[in-house]
Amino acid sequence: MSARMKGLFVGMGGMWNHVFTAEQQGRLGEMVEFYAPPQTAEMVQANPEILREADVVIGAWGMPKLDAAMLAHAPRLKGVFYAGGTIRGFVSDAFWERGLIVTSAWAMNAVPVAEYTVAQIVLSMKQTWMHMRRMHGAKGTERPGRLPMAGVMPTSTVGLISLGMIGQRVARMLQAYELKVVAYDPFVKPEVARELKVELVGLEELFGRSDVVSLHTPWLPQTVGMITGAHFAAMKKGATFINTSRGAIVREAEMIEVLRQRPDLVAVLDVTYPEPPEAGSALYELGNVFLTPHVAGSCESESKRMGESAIGELGRFLRGERLEWSVSREKAAMLA
Repeated sequence: MSARMKGLFVGMGGMWNHVFTAEQQGRLGEMVEFYAPPQTAEMVQANPEILREADVVIGAWGMPKLDAAMLAHAPRLKGVFYAGGTIRGFVSDAFWERGLIVTSAWAMNAVPVAEYTVAQIVLSMKQTWMHMRRMHGAKGTERPGRLPMAGVMPTSTVGLISLGMIGQRVARMLQAYELKVVAYDPFVKPEVARELKVELVGLEELFGRSDVVSLHTPWLPQTVGMITGAHFAAMKKGATFINTSRGAIVREAEMIEVLRQRPDLVAVLDVTYPEPPEAGSALYELGNVFLTPHVAGSCESESKRMGESAIGELGRFLRGERLEWSVSREKAAMLA
């Protein structure tokens, strides 16, 4: 297969430099001929004919929807090599029906999410966030007493909801700590759980036993509202809930009500629904809620790892080798 296929980069403004270093851009230029400067979704939508020469698209966050109308302008297109995670925003029935290849860097995005999660778990075991809030509230007038804390001990339990790419990575990283790990995932095989050194339990039992609960379930139609107020009400005294997945999986109104009634619980939310929370949301006011602006995934220089994944996949495609991170229509339906 020719190494001089024609390529086009499409992503949000500035994304070309966000996901690729100058050195990575140079390697891409040696692999394919870029016949136009980096494009945004708006540019492609205004001038879909720009796709006519593209054999491959190298994409990042901000891809336009590649539906039948758009693909009619891309007769040569063979595949999209995506330096991002979820592909849901741009694939379509027409995309799949044409048999196009799509690869995703979702596995690379799992790295910083898992690292962030483990850091939050360790800090939560020490009640760091509530201690911090109390120190700030005291404003130096007193030294607040220490709250009861589980600590990173063999007697402490972490509950992981879903053992996909991120959940499994978190489980492996937690093997370095003296912690009990339980998990809920009705699809994981027992031998995988044994290798990860986790105990498979029901969702209700997980919430009832865990000192820290971490959510890693993908946002699918069947998972919307999966975590209810009853789950939060069943949590141990002083337990923490961490969400780095998607806010829509949690019934947030029910969660808020329990957090109002249970000030001993803590919620560390990197994601919400909607995102960010609406003005006036109780999530901004509750003293036991800690919000971050969706930073667990790849940010700044971490995004270059995703760019490297797209480069690797493009190289394998050009050499006629098996792709490592291609996404099928069936697999796409199960990913976030």
